[in-house]
Amino acid sequence: MSRKLAAFVLRLIGWQAVFVSPPGPKSVVMFYPHTSNWDFPLGVLFKARFGFDVHWAGKDTLFRFPVGGLLTWLGGVPINRRERTGMIGQLVERFARAECFHICIAPEGTRSKTDHLKTGFYRLAREAGVPVGLAFVDYGSRRVGIERWITLSGDEAADLAVLRDYYQNKKAYDPARAGDIVFLRR
Repeated sequence: MSRKLAAFVLRLIGWQAVFVSPPGPKSVVMFYPHTSNWDFPLGVLFKARFGFDVHWAGKDTLFRFPVGGLLTWLGGVPINRRERTGMIGQLVERFARAECFHICIAPEGTRSKTDHLKTGFYRLAREAGVPVGLAFVDYGSRRVGIERWITLSGDEAADLAVLRDYYQNKKAYDPARAGDIVFLRR
């Protein structure tokens, strides 16, 4: 999809896209809040609007015929959950092999209400040594984008406070299903 067509479609449906370029050739993009299937097409339009070559991770079973080729074309990266290295290990290897690689992860892990975020995006960014883009779809202001990039400190409490502060005014499609910005304590 061309940039002009994506910009036209976004305007046509009443959405504004905003984008601050990543500070380097590799990053993890945290997508929050994720409560609706509508988030995906808005994200695809955002990606096309700016020509941002960002990928997203999905379980490898989604990438089968007949939709596998389309999902790969849309930036999907199949993850084999049965592999011992797990998602983080597979993506850290991908970062190491690539000159340029951006991966988007929805840390809620689902569109349903969760009482905590999954830590994969955090662990991945720390292990790969890459910045985190704060991506959002705000149904209140009808804006989609990435406005800010951060480097995680490793102090989870401080980093989560930064995330809570940034996302506090971003309205989900279904606010009751937005996950809490905390990590599960074991």
